[in-house]
Amino acid sequence: MNTFLVILIVLAALATLVALVRGIITFLRTTEAELKSSSSGPSASSQRQNKMMMARIFFQALAILLVALFLLLNR
Repeated sequence: MNTFLVILIVLAALATLVALVRGIITFLRTTEAELKSSSSGPSASSQRQNKMMMARIFFQALAILLVALFLLLNR
């Protein structure tokens, strides 16, 4: 069981890293024109950034919960 939890923790941490990197790449690809055109609502780039941020937060929470479960089981 411990090995399985450790594998899940590592996978959640890697998923967090991937979401972070994808969000940074999306941010770096955002042009100045996209940032200034706020009159038509959020741009596609802004929506992708938000999606990556929410994914990162989800994977971080999952990793924290798995670590807590791991620690509770190993008391």
